[in-house]
Formats: sequence, structure tokens, C-alpha cells
Amino acid sequence: MVSALAPRLRERVAPADIDPFQAIGVSRLAHGLEAEGRSVIHMEFGQPSTGAPKAAITRAHEVLDTDGLGYWESPALKARLARHYLDTYGVSVEPDQFILTCGASPALLLALASSFSPGDRVALARPGYVAYRNTLKALHLTPIEIPCGSATRFQLTAAALAALDPAPDGVIIASPANPTGTIIAAGELEAIVKVCRARGVRIISDEIYHGLSYIEPARSVLEFEPDALVVNSFSKYFSMVGWRLGWLLAPRDHLRRARAYVGNLFLTAPSLSQHAALAALDCQEELQGHVAVYARNRALLLDALPRLGLTAIAPPDGAFYIWASIAHLTDDSLAFCKALLRDTGVATAPGVDFDPVEGRHFIRFSFAVSTAQVEEAIERMAGWFAKAG
Repeated sequence: MVSALAPRLRERVAPADIDPFQAIGVSRLAHGLEAEGRSVIHMEFGQPSTGAPKAAITRAHEVLDTDGLGYWESPALKARLARHYLDTYGVSVEPDQFILTCGASPALLLALASSFSPGDRVALARPGYVAYRNTLKALHLTPIEIPCGSATRFQLTAAALAALDPAPDGVIIASPANPTGTIIAAGELEAIVKVCRARGVRIISDEIYHGLSYIEPARSVLEFEPDALVVNSFSKYFSMVGWRLGWLLAPRDHLRRARAYVGNLFLTAPSLSQHAALAALDCQEELQGHVAVYARNRALLLDALPRLGLTAIAPPDGAFYIWASIAHLTDDSLAFCKALLRDTGVATAPGVDFDPVEGRHFIRFSFAVSTAQVEEAIERMAGWFAKAG
């Protein structure tokens, strides 16, 4: 009986077929070139070149000498995060609404797995972060990608969500966004919330790049919709990528289910990172210094890229990315990125990761590296792009 049923069961629960993260392949090639003695400038990932704040590192050393570091969720850290939301957004949340996770990726998985059932439809912008689409597929959810071009600053709009028929079960929004760095204006964000509320669409808001803004501060969706689920992390603004600490901020009626999921799937976030993160939250002067470096890097690239022939770019309001069209040069962004890397030692991300339709005409630059590396990258690419053009 078991053997007769097995083929049908396997067919019902076949693992989802998801696309690879092509930028990882570019990075692998980059590290291979470095192993051969080549100089490589890594602009393929959104990884800050700065380390954790000094006070966070000092606190980590203290804890290593005094703490056994067992399974733990820091009440002090969650209380400090609640104060951060009140100070930054004017939003009152309770400390127990924070679920600490091993980075933003588990927080996204937790939000999606605890909110939707297989077959549910979740809308998202295209272009958008590669893991949104692939995590949805891995969970047997259906991504509904909305093409977002320059006319809407590569961002979702309330009108686009209102036009979907039938209404999706959920939506992922990101502001600032990856790969474009664009920010959803407050009025549009409020309009999106109104559409979702009217149509019964659950909102997942990825706010991992908050704090990294160059035009105006990004607004939290919680300012307009307290029932949204918010994903965030210490990786980007707080420059603590390798510490693997993030959070899901969930409404109270969702907490029981979300905590059951996180306890079984992930247990707890790293204890050492929680201690360090509590110290990092009070390092604003140092962290704003990092933002000033990114702002300088952004300005250098915005000045240089048009001279290289890259004139069609997204307006990078925040994060640390520039999304640039190379449609006049190629229709194969992956091959283009590999050729650029081999010839100049500058690693970039192919657009196909973020947009499986139009991404073959785009590449993404990360300016989270040092200013000296940005200047060197521009110098290396100048002659190469002149020949390519």
C-alpha cells in the first residue's frame, strides 16, 4: 500500500524549482580571480565595508568572557527596539511584538510561512529582491510580479495593486528597495495601505534599508497600518552582516502562530549578537558617519556613470545601490557582468536576479564599499565602457 501511494505523494509535494542567485556565481568567480592574485572590487553584494560599531564589538568581548551564551531572547533588546520605533516613526509597539531572528531572511520566511497557505497569491514589484520571488516559490506560494518601470520609479503603486483581479492574498513592499534604492513616498504608501485594507491584502514590509536615505527618510508602513508585518535587520544600517541578527515585528493577533513557527524552525537568534546589537542601537553618531560615506560614494557614481554611457538609472533615494540600464550594450546582463569582472576586476550584480523579464538589460552596482574603492572602480571601468560602447 505504501509503495503504491508513494509516487502520488511525491507528485503532490514535489520540491519547488527556484532560480539560482546569479550574483553568488559572479562572486564565486570574483573570489577565484582573487585566489589567482587579481585585485577585485566587490560591488556585487549589498555588504557594508564598515564593521560593527565599536561599542558593539567591545560589548561582545565582555560577553564572551562572562556569559555562557545559551538559547535566549533579550528582553532589553526588544524594549530598546520598541523605543527605536517610537523615536524614529512615532509608532508605539510593545516589546513582545518583536521576534528576533538569524537575520532578515529567516524573518521573511517566518512572515510568509505563518501568514499564507500553499497556493496563496502574493504580489511584489518587478524588479525586486531575488529572494522574495524564490522564497514564495519554495513555500508553494504564487508570486504575482507587477512590472514597475521608470514611470513609477520602479516601485509598486496603489493603482497597480487595485488593478489586480482577483486581489492577491498578500503583498511584499520594500522601501528603500533592492535593487533600485527607490523610496515610496508617504502619500503613496498610505494609498497602498488603503487599497490593501479594502481588499483584504496582508502586507509584508521589508524595511531592512531604513536609516540609509539620501533624499528624505523612509516611512514605516506601521505609521499607516498597525496590522502589517515588518521585516528588518542589523545587517545594513548597523553594519552587522556577519552577526546574523534581524527581527519580525508582528501584530499581537499573529504572535502565537509566528512564535510557534520560529521556535520550531529556528529556535533563537545568536545570543552574542543580541548583546552587541543592544550596544549598536546607541551608536548613532558612528552609524551616521557610515551613511555619509555611502552618500559620497553615491555622488561619485551618479557623476561618473553618465560619462560611461549609463544614463538610464533608477533614482537611488536610499539603500546603497544603483540600478542601471545596459540595454544599449547587451541583452545578456549575466555574461556582461562576468566580462566586466574578468576584464576590470569590478564585480557587479546581473539584473536577471531581480527581474527575470527585463533584467537582462540591467546591472546593479553596490556602493557599500569604501570611497577609495568606488574611485578605483570608476577608473577601471572608464576605458572598458568606452570600448563596449
